[in-house]
Amino acid sequence: MLTPESRGSLSEAVLGAMRSGETSHLAEAPPSDTAEDAQLTLWALYEQHYRGFEDVAGELEWDPQLIGVRRGLEQEFERTLRARMPEVPEPDGFAEKFFDFVADHDGPSLAAHVHRKATEEQVRELLRHRTIYHLKEADHTTWVIPRLSDRVKAAVMELQFDEYGGGDPNLLHAHLFIRGLQDSGLNSEYGAYINEAPLEVLEENNAMSLFGLNRRLRAASLGFLAAFEATSSGPSRRMAQGLKRLGFPESMIEYYTEHVEADAVHEQLAVRTICGALLEEEPDLHDDVYFGAWTSLDLEDRYAERMLKQWAA
Repeated sequence: MLTPESRGSLSEAVLGAMRSGETSHLAEAPPSDTAEDAQLTLWALYEQHYRGFEDVAGELEWDPQLIGVRRGLEQEFERTLRARMPEVPEPDGFAEKFFDFVADHDGPSLAAHVHRKATEEQVRELLRHRTIYHLKEADHTTWVIPRLSDRVKAAVMELQFDEYGGGDPNLLHAHLFIRGLQDSGLNSEYGAYINEAPLEVLEENNAMSLFGLNRRLRAASLGFLAAFEATSSGPSRRMAQGLKRLGFPESMIEYYTEHVEADAVHEQLAVRTICGALLEEEPDLHDDVYFGAWTSLDLEDRYAERMLKQWAA
């Protein structure tokens, strides 16, 4: 993957420095022009900790100037995310209250739109946007594993083993998505559609990286995971039905049908065994679990609202 196209003064300066290796001037980097400019810059800086870029030297992953820019951007982003949070439930009876918290959240549903009304063109746009996450699915959670106790670590590994295909590279969820993309005539190369990704997609992916890369936010990462899994099974079923309605290849449909059953199991594991055990050991992390959960729900809502409004127009 090559570095993406810039979207403003900050991303132009940072991406140029990453390509050239000349980063000393970034101490005087210009402010971001827009939220998209800031979020694209942060996404590119985070991406160095995933697979990196062909046009950026590997040793720049921990370049102090780039890390300084990243730190400033993620501090501002975290403040924004925390400012959006509602009040959270009391700590007692965690699992039941968490499931109620998720169930009571009533946001717009892209899966329902795909199920009944979406055109093929709209679904193809949705799938292109989803590549930004699905082609590295679960990787942000893997960063958290060394930061956990043995009990919680083992539970996360149980879930991740399934996400990574049970040891079979052909069954990795990311690989299943690749196969569906290819059969649908879409580009399956990692990062191929980053220049199409709207602000909401960048925010959603950056939140996962923010939580996964910062040890102090390990509970937010697991809360994000729990809310994601608890809201995946039903929408995956509707996505599969919508894809079938529109005549998409069976491999693309199978990606979503695989998640119908798997995520019904994963939600119990993520909420009760992972987050529940974490909070038994570290009850002071209660609010951060909900911070991650709310961020997962809220950012998906924001993306759905944008796309439904755009398609209606």
